Amino acid sequence: MIGGPRVRELMMGVEGLALLRNAIDGDEEFLTARVAELRQIIGSADGVGSGVTLAELDAATGYAAWAATYDSKPNFILAVEEPVVESLLARISPGSALDAACGTGRHTGTLVRYGHEVIGVDQSPEMLARAAAKVPQAQFRVGDLTKLPIPDASVDLVLCALALSHLPDVEEAIAEFRRVLRPGGRLIVTDVHPIMVLLSAQPIFAYQPGRLGFVRVRPHQVSDHLTVFAKHDFSFISCHEPLYAGPLPPGGYEESIPDAARAAWSGIPSAIIYEMQAPRWD
Repeated sequence: MIGGPRVRELMMGVEGLALLRNAIDGDEEFLTARVAELRQIIGSADGVGSGVTLAELDAATGYAAWAATYDSKPNFILAVEEPVVESLLARISPGSALDAACGTGRHTGTLVRYGHEVIGVDQSPEMLARAAAKVPQAQFRVGDLTKLPIPDASVDLVLCALALSHLPDVEEAIAEFRRVLRPGGRLIVTDVHPIMVLLSAQPIFAYQPGRLGFVRVRPHQVSDHLTVFAKHDFSFISCHEPLYAGPLPPGGYEESIPDAARAAWSGIPSAIIYEMQAPRWD
């Protein structure tokens, strides 16, 4: 459990990043306001950020707690990731599709709408229950990204959204995607951009009143992904890096310092989306 002072330090870090990014070209009024907020955060033991707990949750616990509100709260990563994914899916012919780490089925419904026969796999029964209620046309199975409950060469498309950064290494999951894809099959992988992760953009959410939690994400570099894609003979089609466009995470510490938070993240890539193709013949 990470205590209230750590939340205060996160706030100080956002203020500092806003200052760093605007020290050369920012106007004096903005910079003065950031310094004043920093002094308030540092100097007040019972001020903003104190008394709020921040817990690191494992994936099972975190997503079980997050399932009930995942679809109802604004999310700055989803806001830029979803339009890119939809534009890619609109160009792919209907077939059999795997939504790996499907969560509440936010992309499963899009796949069904574009005519795919879809299997959704996720490690969280709570998230899958939400997905099944939302997209009854799809099949859903409990499973792990590194050991998918899917036969070899059985799907034409694999979509994996915002999940690989939870893993220590991307190798096993990408090998599994290659295993289940038919020759010439398409792979779409999205993730939190490593720049965001390196700047400590952990997915923080309110999992209980007055309690913030996160499920850790790791900064896999672009080269990490591309090296493993090449190792498993995937061909590159496209890569997209949409920039932060808001909104701020609701119920989190950044809502208390909105000007600093927007200035800290503005223009930074929020997500990364890869489109790859499996070889047509083994």
